[in-house]
Amino acid sequence: MTDTEPKSPSLTGNLSDAEVEAGRLLFAQACDFVWGADALSQLPEATLPEVAFAGRSNVGKSSLINALTGRRTLARTSNTPGRTQQLNFFDLGGRLRLVDMPGYGYAKEAKDKVEAWNTLVRRFLKGRVVLRRALVLIDSRHGLKPNDQEILTMLDQAAVPYQIVLTKADKVKPQALENIRIQTLAALKKHPAAFPEVHVTSSDKGLGIAELRASLAKLTEY
Repeated sequence: MTDTEPKSPSLTGNLSDAEVEAGRLLFAQACDFVWGADALSQLPEATLPEVAFAGRSNVGKSSLINALTGRRTLARTSNTPGRTQQLNFFDLGGRLRLVDMPGYGYAKEAKDKVEAWNTLVRRFLKGRVVLRRALVLIDSRHGLKPNDQEILTMLDQAAVPYQIVLTKADKVKPQALENIRIQTLAALKKHPAAFPEVHVTSSDKGLGIAELRASLAKLTEY
């Protein structure tokens, strides 16, 4: 990490330079789209540890994946919410798979199709044996919404470890951002499967990206 690289207020103090470097090296490897599935029967073979990116539509899932991997167009971003309509799997150096999931909460599609996407996400999260962690992305400007709470409760029930990642932190004034972080931490006390910390990021400014890479690199160690 350089002296000028933005640091996350949530994880920086918990990680050594060696751990941050391990994260950098992992995400410097080739990362390629390998599979798309719009049904559970189409999932790829469960051979690598996986990290799933969940969140409301337009929360910045694709932008975060692109920032982590240092690529601008690996995961498709769009100004139109609801464009990701399947589970998209990316292979990171043969060590980790990143799973970009359909956003929940909005899509310009028929109600039955939206419900089918939501059902796919929920069943995937509950039943994927190689899923090491789910990252639940929350827009820093809005905080937790009712359908975010539904996903958290479902992850608790499925005993899937998950971590809250606040996105678009550069769009919020520092005090408002800290208030959202504190409110989110308080809400997590009711959720047993949640990590007891909130990670703050900005894909545009690079805030928290190195620390999140380091945290995810640990998942490849076992």
